[in-house]
Amino acid sequence: MATLSLATERMIAEIDGAIGWMIFNNPERRNAVSLDMWQAIPQILDRFESDPAVRVIVLKGAGEKAFVAGLDISQFADRFSSPEANAEFSATTTRANDRILTSSKPTIAMIRGFCIGGGVQIATNCDLRIASENGRLALTPAKLGLAYPVRALKRVVDLVGPANAKEMFFTARQFSAAEAHAMGLVNRVVADGELESAVRAICATIAENAPLSIKAVKEIVAELVKPSAEMDAARCEALVKACFGSADLEEGRRAFLEKRKPAFAGR
Repeated sequence: MATLSLATERMIAEIDGAIGWMIFNNPERRNAVSLDMWQAIPQILDRFESDPAVRVIVLKGAGEKAFVAGLDISQFADRFSSPEANAEFSATTTRANDRILTSSKPTIAMIRGFCIGGGVQIATNCDLRIASENGRLALTPAKLGLAYPVRALKRVVDLVGPANAKEMFFTARQFSAAEAHAMGLVNRVVADGELESAVRAICATIAENAPLSIKAVKEIVAELVKPSAEMDAARCEALVKACFGSADLEEGRRAFLEKRKPAFAGR
């Protein structure tokens, strides 16, 4: 396992085989995200995306109590002290969230314990969300007098529908992992002691599949959820053609005929 050097100790980036682990390391504050942690997210993703050995990126919280319990409230006085400070902080968080959402590789939020506010925003920017039974998810801007970013709100609405989104925001209550699964906010709920093994199993399955095929689906889905006038149909078609012209397609064909597992290289 390789650990990458970062400018902050509150984020950990490790490469373990085909998995890039992004770990929010602020357990004394239930992994609440501070400015230095937001700033590190694009750097970590750049490193993972540049390594062809990394096929899947998993985001998790340090310790057993939380994925991410929102923003680090202790920094509010500084970050919202003026319109300029607020704009700078918002730009930093937007850049980090956009990088998660647009990562070129599949991303999984591994949710144990509390996933609150900004933690839900981070999780919903991932492709998949796997939660343990003790997961507690909440959207709490109404308890702080904040407004949720429009694009982040749309992401929640896209996942759970308008009525469920309104209930989450209006009440700001904590929803169980089972409730979150029922409304479509998480993909799967597993026993508390089986969360990491379940996530690793999903990662292993993804890592065995063709990277170009996964990339095509990830990017085409991103286009399909846009308003039709904004959809880049040419980009979608190019992604499909890239798969048909790839060495991986030939490898998949040969592996099928030879009754063996394919060894895809992403080319």
